[in-house]
Parts: sequence; structure tokens; C-alpha cells
Amino acid sequence: MKYKKKQNLLVEAAIVAAIALLLALLMPALLPAFRLKLLGRFLALAIVALGIDLIWGYTGLLSLGHGIFFALGGYALAMHINLQPEGQLPEFFTLYGVNELPGFWQPFYSFPFTLIALIVIPGIVAGLLGYLVFRNRIKGVYFSILTQAALLVFFNFFNGQQKLINGTNGLKTDTETIFGVLAGSDGAQIAFYEVTILSLIAVYALCRWLTSGRFGRLLVAIRDDETRVRFSGYDPTGFKVLVFAISGAIAGISGALYTVQTGIITPNAMEVAFSIEMVIWVAVGGRATLVGAILGAVLVNFARTLLSEQFPEVWLFFQGALFLIVVTVLPEGIVGWLREIGWGKMRSLLGMEKRLITYPSIEENPEVQREREEIGS
Repeated sequence: MKYKKKQNLLVEAAIVAAIALLLALLMPALLPAFRLKLLGRFLALAIVALGIDLIWGYTGLLSLGHGIFFALGGYALAMHINLQPEGQLPEFFTLYGVNELPGFWQPFYSFPFTLIALIVIPGIVAGLLGYLVFRNRIKGVYFSILTQAALLVFFNFFNGQQKLINGTNGLKTDTETIFGVLAGSDGAQIAFYEVTILSLIAVYALCRWLTSGRFGRLLVAIRDDETRVRFSGYDPTGFKVLVFAISGAIAGISGALYTVQTGIITPNAMEVAFSIEMVIWVAVGGRATLVGAILGAVLVNFARTLLSEQFPEVWLFFQGALFLIVVTVLPEGIVGWLREIGWGKMRSLLGMEKRLITYPSIEENPEVQREREEIGS
């Protein structure tokens, strides 16, 4: 059993490595700069989808406010880029008569501090929000409503801070420099694309590790029957706060990588519709699959881009139809359907025996049926 588990892990690692090499080496050679930048954005969004899958698919916590943590990560990196070269005052400050850099901007001169901040700050905010909610045993739809309310609070706050973070205009990055290179240049964008691939692999590995052991089984137990977990001697509050904080930190990484590939971060990243879209990506790909979260984020965003280019006036109808089809026909998402039905049909077409999953399926075992026929005769 242990050998088989190790073998499956090696196969999965080989598949991940092959896909990563394909994305990192082949795609830059095949795709034009614009399409490659789009792919980089979609892969960045796949990272936040992994975080959503971790808390919703595995833990049963439907967050409609992950745009908060996504935006915090984006703002952290954008602040650092706007302070380069070191010592200059970002241009927008002079428009509002601000002649001295605000104190909370000062640490973002440091790149190491910024890297830590874009992960830690969203994680801490998510942890505090989660603690305030989970300690009162709020869950289900009430949790979703509270996260959406928090999203609106952050959106309105960031929208009104003209003198501190340029308010509704946000912070641009494509016209600024990082390490002496223009952030919007083709060379810098390819570097961001490669970093996004590495980050996606690292986050996937983290989520895979968290969900494959005892901690993952506990998360699933909380999702399926939190009361029984509590009666078993565990306090679900601490585990839910921890996993929510991890998911928030993952969203911060995603926001930072998405920001440098779009060239700007604004409070629009905290719009309700965008946070709902994150949930839809996971639903389309398949909850509690991880791979499905990545697949859903890439496919939905690719379809949206393609449809908006080909049918600019009616593409939203296509997108709505896609979501309706998934909800009604594929409630378990694409990967869930492949696992439950698609793979079985493929085995049948190839003439392979039906795979036995649970003990009751022993009734369908051909060997058992053959033994019964021999005994009956």
C-alpha cells in the first residue's frame, strides 16, 4: 500500500514537471507576447483558485470575499515597484499635494520585506477575519454573507484613499521599473510568467501536502460533519482559522503576480463580481480536486477572452450558458465528472473491466460472479 502510494506520488510529480516544462519552455516560443501575457494572468488566477478550493472544496467554507486578500497582495508589490528607484516619491502624491512619503510606505522600499508582506499581510487579515467569525461558530451562508460584507468595507475604504494609495485610480506598475528593468517590457513579462509557473507549482504542492495527510482528512471531516468533529475532541475553530489564513496568503501571491502582468492594481479587484468568479472557476473545474481549480480558472478565463473577442456584444450570454450547463449537467465539475463517470465510460469503450471502488461493488466483480455460478451448478 505504501509502495503504491509512493509510486502514485512519483507519477503525479512527473506529470506536473512535464506540464511545467511545456508551459515554461514551449509556450514562450509558440505564443506571441500578448497571448503569453494572457496565459500568465490566467495561471496567476489559478493560484487563487487553489486557495478557494482549499477552503471551499475541502473545508466547506464558501468565501465570497477573497478579493480582499488578492488585492492586498497586489497593492504590496505595486507599492514596492512605485518606489523604484529608491528615494523617489510616486508621481500621484504630488497631484494631491503630498510632499512626504507616508510612514506605512517606507518598509516597501525593501524587496525582501515586500515579498514577505504580500504573503503575510493577506494571511494575517484572513486569519483575524476568520477568528472573529469562527469563534462565534458562524458558518454556512452566514459566513459567505459576512465575507462579502467585509469585501464591501475594504472596497469602499481603498476607493476613498486618494492621498494614500491613489484611490479609484490605483497603482500602475507597467510604466515603473523593477531591478532597473521596465516592468512592462517583454523581458520583464517573460520573467514574471516563469515566476508565476514556479509559484503555481509551489502552491499546488503545498495544497496537495495539506490535503493528503491527517490534516486534510480533518478538513474534510469539518466539511462533512463539524459537530461530530467537535464531539471527537477536536476544536474546529483553530483549524478553520489556520486554513483560512493559508488561503488568504495564497490569494496574496496570486494578486501580486496578476498585478505585474496586467500593469495596474485598483480597488476593482475587490468588486463582488470578481470574488464570485473565483468560486465559479472552482465549481467549473471541480471542487476538492486541486487540479480542477487550476483547470477551471484557465478554461473559464480563456473562454471569456475568446468569446469577448469573437462576440463582443453577446459574449456574456455564452458565459452565463456555460455556468448553467456546469451547474445542471456537471454539478461535480469537469474533473469530478471525469472521475465519477467519464473515466468509467472510457474504460468500457476500451473493453476494460469496470473499476471497483467500494466494498459493495464486490457484487459486480466478475470473479465473484463466476464462483457463484460454479457453486450454483
